[in-house]
Amino acid sequence: MEKNGKIFVAPPKDGSDFKELFKQLAAVGAGRPVGTDGFPQGPWTPELLAEAITQIDSNRAGIDLRTVQLWFQENDKGISPSNIAWLARIFGCDDKEATSEWLLELSAAQSRLTAKRRDSRKTATSTALPDMVRAVTLNSQTPISDEPAEWGQVSQHKKRFNLARRSEALFGSGSPLNLPALTFAGASALGFLSYIVGIHSVTYSRPDGISKQVGFLWAPNWTLLFMILLPLFFWLVIELMLFWKRDARFSLLAQADRFEANATWTRNIESYSHTYWAVFVICVLFAGVLQWIGVCLIPLLKGGGDYATSWGTIAVVKPDLISVPMEIAFTGLAYLYMCFCFYLFFAGLILLHTIIDDFGRIEEGLMLRHGGKHSAEGGEIRMKVMRSIFRCTILGVLIAICMKVQSSYLSSNGGDIVTWILHDFVSVVYRNHQAANSFGYRMPTHFSSLLVAISACVVFLYGSIRLNVGSRFREALWKMSAVEGLLFAAYLLIDAFDGFSILLVAGVLVGTYGLFDPEFALPRSRKSESNHGVS
Repeated sequence: MEKNGKIFVAPPKDGSDFKELFKQLAAVGAGRPVGTDGFPQGPWTPELLAEAITQIDSNRAGIDLRTVQLWFQENDKGISPSNIAWLARIFGCDDKEATSEWLLELSAAQSRLTAKRRDSRKTATSTALPDMVRAVTLNSQTPISDEPAEWGQVSQHKKRFNLARRSEALFGSGSPLNLPALTFAGASALGFLSYIVGIHSVTYSRPDGISKQVGFLWAPNWTLLFMILLPLFFWLVIELMLFWKRDARFSLLAQADRFEANATWTRNIESYSHTYWAVFVICVLFAGVLQWIGVCLIPLLKGGGDYATSWGTIAVVKPDLISVPMEIAFTGLAYLYMCFCFYLFFAGLILLHTIIDDFGRIEEGLMLRHGGKHSAEGGEIRMKVMRSIFRCTILGVLIAICMKVQSSYLSSNGGDIVTWILHDFVSVVYRNHQAANSFGYRMPTHFSSLLVAISACVVFLYGSIRLNVGSRFREALWKMSAVEGLLFAAYLLIDAFDGFSILLVAGVLVGTYGLFDPEFALPRSRKSESNHGVS
């Protein structure tokens, strides 16, 4: 019987257990597509069935090939409830009524298998030697599942904390808006707290008589960065990762005839485990804890320091505004939030690198099979990936710009950050202005922002080289590269000369436009998006 273009077999309801039932259905290829000649394409294999289950839209986690192999083997392993649902979808040929019938049939078959195995173990227990009774009894209490035979080792592996998989899960599980919303909520909470403690808008007089605005809500690296740029970055990374995992990757693997079918996405993520740990240590220990101690804690406890006064150390010069213990608590919470957010930022860049590398290896296999030629579908996927990477890296450089602008402003003669930029903007025409800086403060944010900008640009450069977009999209890639270069140059030249803000504003405007139209050809981009889906 055919249903939705696939071979459909009705539930037999003959009292078979799961092993017996599954063996029959796998042999006839139930749920496999009908061939072009109208005949079945053949029986299921573990590889084909694992790939079919993974391609189900709502199955984000996929399924391990070893798990499916256990269904084909003669053993005591059955099937877990979650996998029953996916197998019912396959045997039900994506029909709601048929899937419901198979869900009931497979659940009943699993229950019969469990009962049969329990009875056989009870029989074995009654005839076993006395010193074996306890072991057999314990085994009879273990639930039958579809886990691999080496489950003891796998369980221990899963119990160990895997930073790479946990980080990927933060991006890949749940709604794409979860992580951006949490980031925005954290920044909003810090803004409310700054208002409550009274440091949201603060001015103080420097020894040279200049009055500076150093309020928390006036700092773009704590407002624009965490409330707009970083949530947008997370959202774009999540959208690209879901597109790659759910659609693009399986489309390419299908062309390759199961090439790299065993190289699962999870294994690719775990191969970057040391990279995740290195980034975590740098972000949390150095950029978070040690920077907080040096920039905030020590100046608050000892007074003064070689760093410019900011909302984090305003208690030193205005003790009547906020107490030192309260300032220490607030800055500690803010820096803790900051270091974890920046860890997730770099984790997002690692995920982008993973997608690029995964795509490149699959494409290399396809080219070997197709005589060194790129497929048309692969070209479209390649450009969609490149557009998303461009958007993400543009946001990365904009994040670095926010950090450096705030750091440069604190050591300048500007009264507030907006006035400082406007005065520099017109300084080319009106030359009677003060020098840009009058204090030689230490500025660690200059270094950390440079790491952010370089990391983002390196990911874009790697994608440009690794993903051969072909002659069709070569012009668009050159435009993207020019925008990246302009924005990075604008970052490097912040506060380097009078009138730097002209280049900065130009770079920010062009980069912002690139977020909406990465190829800088709006009509063509809209047509492409409507024909090929969201990039």
